[in-house]
Amino acid sequence: MLNRRIPIVWLLIALCVWGGWRSWSQRSVPTSPGSIAPDPPQQTALDGDDASFAYKAWTLKPLAAFALEARVLSREDYRFDRIASLVPTDLALGWGRMSDSAVLEHIEISQSARFFYWKVREFPIPEREIVRSAANMHLIPADDAVAEALDTVRVGQVVSLSGKLVEARSDNGVTMRSSLSRDDSGAGACELIWVEALEIQP
Repeated sequence: MLNRRIPIVWLLIALCVWGGWRSWSQRSVPTSPGSIAPDPPQQTALDGDDASFAYKAWTLKPLAAFALEARVLSREDYRFDRIASLVPTDLALGWGRMSDSAVLEHIEISQSARFFYWKVREFPIPEREIVRSAANMHLIPADDAVAEALDTVRVGQVVSLSGKLVEARSDNGVTMRSSLSRDDSGAGACELIWVEALEIQP
């Protein structure tokens, strides 16, 4: 019995060490007040580059070109849900006054089950501005370089990314479609992005 328990103990220790390292490596970055990502995302029509293509067990259809520079409000990694093979990480991103620490200190932000949540006691800016200046984004790394960069992103950093908003259909019938609006909220409001480039701003 003792021999059977030892591997389990070591496994638990390894998981705790990995979890601790993961939390430390993705700890929040302190940021000074001020809008550090002032501009809204840029969405443009595709110029003939809209053919569907295969990726893992999915077929992706580009819907629009997309680029933004935004502050990371929260991140959540997924390993076991039905779309984890496609989207390993969601980032909640903010721009305009939703990138200002003086505003964000009055807003409680979290992520769970592929959704982005926020709540306030008093609104530091109008509610509509919060909705229009922040979003939960499902990120699909287009290559290993993007995946490696995404893995190092921390809350509080400013990231620049570009790629395409897409619709995704899996071989077993699961379908996801990116929002094409920054004005929506709730189910269906997340952006699903094929990320072709990602940089963390200094």
